[in-house]
Amino acid sequence: MKQFKHSDVLENLPKQFFAKLVQKVEAVKRSHDDVINLGQGNPDQPTPAHIVKSLQKAAEKPKYHKYPPFRGYSFLKEAVCTYYKREYDVDLNPKTEVAVLFGAKTGLVEVSQCLLNKGDIAIVPDPGYPDYWSGVAMSGGEMEFMPLTAENDFLPDFSKLKDQTLDQAKLMFLNYPNNPTGAIATKELFEQAIAIGEDHDICIVHDFAYGTIGFDGKKPLCFLQIPGAKNVGVEMMTLSKTYNMAGWRIGFAVGNPSVIEALNLVQDHYYCSVFGGIQEAAATALLDSQSCVDELLVRYEIRRNTFIKAIQNIDWEVEAPKGSFFAWLPVPDGYTSEQFADLLLEKARVFVAPGNGFGPCGEGYVRVGLLTDEENLIEAAKRIGELNLFR
Repeated sequence: MKQFKHSDVLENLPKQFFAKLVQKVEAVKRSHDDVINLGQGNPDQPTPAHIVKSLQKAAEKPKYHKYPPFRGYSFLKEAVCTYYKREYDVDLNPKTEVAVLFGAKTGLVEVSQCLLNKGDIAIVPDPGYPDYWSGVAMSGGEMEFMPLTAENDFLPDFSKLKDQTLDQAKLMFLNYPNNPTGAIATKELFEQAIAIGEDHDICIVHDFAYGTIGFDGKKPLCFLQIPGAKNVGVEMMTLSKTYNMAGWRIGFAVGNPSVIEALNLVQDHYYCSVFGGIQEAAATALLDSQSCVDELLVRYEIRRNTFIKAIQNIDWEVEAPKGSFFAWLPVPDGYTSEQFADLLLEKARVFVAPGNGFGPCGEGYVRVGLLTDEENLIEAAKRIGELNLFR
């Protein structure tokens, strides 16, 4: 069979980190049927019934069987604005400050293609979500890593960014509550980022995928709540985590009109928007009772507390995450992140994500997803404890 050479863009894409992890897990599963998967970020609960019913009813409407408007239905954009006003007291113009996305992942890749030219710099968190890298590679841009360390509560220290980097940068990615560290942002952090955006003409892109998941009674900050944020950037949110709609592929970007227009323009060439029934169900999720969100947050906090207590009982010295549904855990002395993750998979049949897959500063950690019930989390801690790595 003739083999066609891939384009340079495809050849230069970063390796898909999670695809490699899944292959490892599947290999172990062929021999063992009791692997506990804590390595991925796939919500384990079903989409709330009222949202499913909304889609079922909407799917019967003939108007949705035709092409939707290229840039999405106005009712969904208006629902997004209502949601932001209700939850964060942020005013948005549905016509110019909201873009409908095929999940936030799509927008996070597209925004680099919208704003970067060859050689332009995007400042990315390290550790951080690997798909930021994909968009930068597709645009021909370059990345400058911004370290997130435990000493600084996994917040960037902007004072360490070089002047040359700031002068060449066109984009900066932030993500709080943070994947993979579970850290949450401060008002001061966002204020500093806005000042940098103003002074250096850098677009700040805040990935708010885990925006509703904050623990200990603390609601995570929305970037657009901070004065001046809309002038320098956008925030991207997905319904995947908040409403267990990962497979539905629906999200949105809000904020700076010029960036929203760029996202809409690039999507005009890629898509003809999301199926209208899904857009109607998404509006239902945003506008109807949020009790399902409250219940989900309670579930994740119980899981967090259960798991952290269980691993502290095996003398694994860890800090509880402040947000997201991930725990970011230091590996024991003598192991790299990947060696430790492989050991847990092979000897304890517990799958975790090695931290080095999220950037150079992720070395020395593993990421655990709290996406299974308490019984499995306790069992995972028990199996890890039986390896006697921490005593």
